[in-house]
Order: sequence, then structure tokens, then C-alpha cells
Amino acid sequence: MPQGTGLGVGAAVLLLLSALLLPHLNLEGPEEEPLGSSMADAETLPKFREDFRMQNKSVFILGATGETGQVLLREILKENLFSKVTLIGRRKIEFEEEAYKHVHQEVVDFEKLDEYSSAFQGHDVGFCCLGTTRSKAGADGFVRVDRDYVLKSAELAKAGGCKHFNLLSSKGADKSSSFLYLQIKGEVEAKIEEFNFDRYTIFRPAVLLCNRKESRPAEWLTRKFFGSLPTSWAKDYSVPVTTVVRAMVNNLIIPSDKKMELLDNQAIHNLGKA
Repeated sequence: MPQGTGLGVGAAVLLLLSALLLPHLNLEGPEEEPLGSSMADAETLPKFREDFRMQNKSVFILGATGETGQVLLREILKENLFSKVTLIGRRKIEFEEEAYKHVHQEVVDFEKLDEYSSAFQGHDVGFCCLGTTRSKAGADGFVRVDRDYVLKSAELAKAGGCKHFNLLSSKGADKSSSFLYLQIKGEVEAKIEEFNFDRYTIFRPAVLLCNRKESRPAEWLTRKFFGSLPTSWAKDYSVPVTTVVRAMVNNLIIPSDKKMELLDNQAIHNLGKA
């Protein structure tokens, strides 16, 4: 374990990075332990998984071109959890692998989502991994994507019969935050809760560890920094995308009687490694 000055310097660097980079990162703070995380073990998960498959449910994914959405789609197809998988996005994705041949795609104009309400009908489960950054889209563009598009999609999903809505949010999300990124994330979390889904799950990962195809220098710098830290430190401030996705899938198949579940970064690590 680092000693003395090393620990102090490390903590100071973490705080500095959080203050400087957090508003600009595509992050994904501690809250309650999710119901069912204690049930996620080697004996119970296979049974939950099989029970879930037998229900022949359908799912839609928003943001399937993003890092988390891509991994989530692969995991869902690999586990064969749904009878129908639909991607909702602004363009059709070209897949070459055989595993994707039965994936349905709905191409929509997010500026006119009301005209595409049929794309959101008939799904039991929805995953929203939609998002951008202020540095990429500007402040107005960020708000339009991360708040307006997400809220309208959730509204249409509820009207279309979706029972379980899963939202990829961010560590530190708080509608009263002075940081626009965290403020919008917190605002969206609260607004979606008002739609009164049968089950609503929020995932709040910290810095997402992945190899992006697009260039995001701030995230690259932060991932490199966390990658050099001891695992026990890095777990508090970062999480691999694969761990987030496993937590999403494990939480999905575990029965719950809670209408709202909030998984912070530590809970994601716990459930994602089950």
C-alpha cells in the first residue's frame, strides 16, 4: 500500500483531475446497494438467466454505436436473453458477423421522435446508452442529446409498453450540480423516474475504461492515469466498460420488486464481476 506522501499526492492528483476533467468526460457516487447484488453468485445466476430466457422478452437499445452500447449488444446476443433485439438510432449499422443477422433496426430522426413512436412500441426492456460530450457537440448540442433525446425516448418507451427502463448515467449526477454535465445527468434521472416505469434502473459508472475509436483526449489522459494506479484506488474512480455491461445484464435477470434501483460505481464493480 502506498505510504505517507505518495498517498497524499495521489489523492491530490485525483481531486485535481476530478475538478478539471469531470465536466468534459463521458463518465458514467455512493448510493444504496442494489437489490439482488447479494443474489448474484455462481449458483443463482444461471438459474435466473434461464428463467429470464423462458419469458421471451423483447428489448431495444439506444446508443448501440457507442462503446457501452456496442459491448451491451454483443453480450445480450451472446447470452441469447431476448426473443427480439431492436436497435434505435439515427443510422443503420452494418454488421458482418452472423450473430447480428436477426437484430432489428429502427432508423429515426431524434429531432422528430414523435413521428417515430412506433419504433418504441412492444418492447419489454429498454437500455439507454445515448450520450455525447460538451467538447464534441457544444453546450447546446450536449443538452439536446443527453437530456431532450433521452427524455423523449423514455416517454415514448413508456407509452409503447416498456416495463423495465435502464439508464446509463454518470458518477456524480446531481441536478443541483454547478457542472452542466452532472446537472443534466441528474435532471434526466429525476425526470425519467416521473414516468413511473414498473422498474427503473440507473447505472452511475465513473470513468469508463475502453479503447474509443473517436478521439477524446481528456478521456484518454484520464484512462492512462487510472491505469497506472493500484487497482484498489482505480476502482473508486473508474470501471471497465465490460464490467458495466456485465452489471447491466446481471441486474436485468435478477428478480426485483423495487421500482427504482440506483447502482453506483462500487455496486457496478460488485455486480459486474459476479
